[in-house]
Amino acid sequence: MERPIPERVLLRWSETLAAIAMTGLGFTESLYEKERFEEILKVAGDIKVASSHERFELDDAEGHVEEWMSNIGQGVAGYQTPKVAVGAVVGNDNGELLLIQRSDSGVWLYPTGWCDVGYSAAEVVAKEVEEETGIEVEPVRVIAILDGLRLGMTRFPLYSILFYCRAVGGSFKPHPLEVTDVGWFSKENLPSPLVGFERWGEHVFATLEGEERPVLYDAIRSPNWRDEEKPS
Repeated sequence: MERPIPERVLLRWSETLAAIAMTGLGFTESLYEKERFEEILKVAGDIKVASSHERFELDDAEGHVEEWMSNIGQGVAGYQTPKVAVGAVVGNDNGELLLIQRSDSGVWLYPTGWCDVGYSAAEVVAKEVEEETGIEVEPVRVIAILDGLRLGMTRFPLYSILFYCRAVGGSFKPHPLEVTDVGWFSKENLPSPLVGFERWGEHVFATLEGEERPVLYDAIRSPNWRDEEKPS
């Protein structure tokens, strides 16, 4: 019986193949190897097109290949690694969670953003929350480190460092370009669509209730590229 492959699995395969090929192109001096790595990029581009909901916009995989080729560096600069982002779990006195509706996708999620050069991860998370919501926070501790591709929250490889933060001031002032809506939500009254709640929701609300758990992270899969991991 035919088993459909989930789109996010296809996307992960595509990005992994592309990263292997880009790293190889960044280090090799062999013309033969360069040609082989470029062929791998073309296959990765085809897989990425097959994984997309927006196939009518992505009929030509060459666009992905050209983008990947433009980002290849030499030596260490060419070694492909996931980007790093931070997220903020912020609660109020009623045990409600601060959530934003992203203007780019319409989905709901805790405040999150890319890590900026020159800032520590904690500094970035405090900055992102205030910029996106108007709420001032104080980072307390790291509660999770999650793979964005497995979580289904991004189409780019990233690791998200999730901080539990204490609200210390401010008022709602959504970022006019990044945020459509913002609010406090209880576990029983969550907005939709909410990204990845089945993965982080129980852990996050336990934290808001005062429970101190080990840091949540993605479990090791066996085999890595076939089975979806079970929550740790």
